Amino acid sequence: MANAVIMPKAGITVESCIIGEWVKKVGDQVKLGDVLFTYETDKASFECESTAEGELLDIFFEEGDEVPCLVNVCAIGTKGEDCSALRGGSASDAPVATAAPAAAAAAPVAACACNTKAQAVIMPKAGITVESCIIGEWLKQVGDQIKIGDILFTYETDKASFECESTAEGELLAIFFEEGEEVPCMENVCAVGPKGEPTDCLKPGAAPAVAEVAVAEASAPVAEAAPVVAAKDGAPVSPRAAKLAKAAGVDATLAVGTGPNGRIIERDVQKLIAQGVPAKAAAAVAEPENEYEDVKFSGIRRAISKSMHTSLSTMAQLTHNTSFDATAILNYRKALKAAGGDYAGITLGDIVLYAVSRTLLNHPDLNANMLDDNSIRLFKHVNLGVAVDTPRGLMVPTIRNADQLSLLEISKAVKELAAECRDGAINPDKLSGGSFTVSNLGSMGVESFTPVINPPQTGILGVCGTVDRVRKGADGSIQIYPAMGLSLTYDHRAVDGTPAARFQKELCTNLENFTTLLAK
Repeated sequence: MANAVIMPKAGITVESCIIGEWVKKVGDQVKLGDVLFTYETDKASFECESTAEGELLDIFFEEGDEVPCLVNVCAIGTKGEDCSALRGGSASDAPVATAAPAAAAAAPVAACACNTKAQAVIMPKAGITVESCIIGEWLKQVGDQIKIGDILFTYETDKASFECESTAEGELLAIFFEEGEEVPCMENVCAVGPKGEPTDCLKPGAAPAVAEVAVAEASAPVAEAAPVVAAKDGAPVSPRAAKLAKAAGVDATLAVGTGPNGRIIERDVQKLIAQGVPAKAAAAVAEPENEYEDVKFSGIRRAISKSMHTSLSTMAQLTHNTSFDATAILNYRKALKAAGGDYAGITLGDIVLYAVSRTLLNHPDLNANMLDDNSIRLFKHVNLGVAVDTPRGLMVPTIRNADQLSLLEISKAVKELAAECRDGAINPDKLSGGSFTVSNLGSMGVESFTPVINPPQTGILGVCGTVDRVRKGADGSIQIYPAMGLSLTYDHRAVDGTPAARFQKELCTNLENFTTLLAK
């Protein structure tokens, strides 16, 4: 019997995906794990792997088509087998060889143990390290009728935003937490059920609260909630189409939808632009401009604020500022650039990270986490945190076992993690577990600063810019050399001044003799 491969649901907010490229063609032999095609949401690209073996019998959608999630995309089976019944079907219509979705997650529902037909929707656990989330916006209100798949509310971790979909039908009977409140994961957030059903026993802290809990973990965060915009004739506008229309200054609702169920998709807006349809008319009367704007912190900014305040209020922090002769690493960077290929992408910051990862092994008290005021965890390998500036705020992804990676591997790891952070698509688990952090402000011309430790780590290194300085040569002549500044902040509860200074001195020596360090 032929099997249908469906379009995966790559995230709880994703309703459809666009097919990028077919890697396999009709007639090709397909094995388990073979990549059939690429597909993309408005945020990221994925590869669809096959879980069936046989011949690719038919392809139901072409490259560039927007396909609803869980709809059959192609058929795999025995040569000559009839698969026409699978065309246009969904997961419930036929046997399915589902390509493992990148992140399929639905709103968890908890069944009440007391005598009520109401069900409690709980706060999802968006990553194994996430303990609580902040409610962003309620999209449904008490009294609204809810269907399966309706988005109830948005919520944020300290790094990403999500939408919570309902798996229950009925009336939204009660909301237990308001916008802006921080809710522990697995806690009841609201109740859905038949009108008039009691909900008191579902409130957090009530007993009995929950009989059984089904949890769907969100493993691939969505950078921002991307709600579907309804067109004036009722047809929805895909997020990608809405973005294109906004960038081009045209009204997407004027397009004729050719997507599933009349949905206006990207190619419809492209056609609209080609026809020269004018942009939306400007408002007839300009609103008076306010002298200021009050802006609430985002979830990530609140998390940064809380973490930095906790850091400075609970640690005995002290900063040492020093510098070293950067001639060796500047010359080595020129040689790498001249070599071309991947080596040309290695930066001065990557070189510093490599040196830090090797030097820290001789200074375990700085490659550590404070457990409490009386104990410390010393790491056998260096899990190096790297501060990354993003439009959403500062993020610190971790390069695990950096001391075992080559310079080129560290350089590639930094770029991949930074790209995921800036795209808002990084898994929260990659933002934890660091044993030491490096923050680089050298490109901004900063000559020295006081970096704040990322709890529970015991140290953080600030990398500063390069400035020309004067020194007396061995022959008595005056020499000008490039000096790079390093600012080390350490927790004086765990590290004393002299050991911290020894780390900086050894690090400076390693950087001034970098090619020797590479040979070790």
